[in-house]
Amino acid sequence: MAQKMNIVCVTGTREKLQMAAMIASVAAATGDEVSVFLSMNALPYFVKGHAEDAPVEGELGTLLAQKGVPPFKQLFQQAVELGDAKLLPCSMAMDLMKITHDDLDREVGPATGLTRFLSDAEGGQMLTF
Repeated sequence: MAQKMNIVCVTGTREKLQMAAMIASVAAATGDEVSVFLSMNALPYFVKGHAEDAPVEGELGTLLAQKGVPPFKQLFQQAVELGDAKLLPCSMAMDLMKITHDDLDREVGPATGLTRFLSDAEGGQMLTF
């Protein structure tokens, strides 16, 4: 039976975004319904043309890049393309940063408020990064 996996991404660090993306991609690939709420410091990484790497917190973050581990954005994209995953940008963060939906990467879904996200998440697992 498919589960409902809800992931809140508010960090802008490589290790946490990487872990969130790994969970999202594996859950989506195994048939779970996945919703990822992108807010605060995570959202800018999903703006078209954002080339800056997420800063690392420690040694493992550096190793991720050195050892050729697929980057978090690629894993999130795969979750959307291969599974039942939705990347939902926070409407409040978009307003604060003056970001429109046209500014976001193609795999990012419609702007979503926190109240709506939490309502839709009811009954599923919730993880925060």
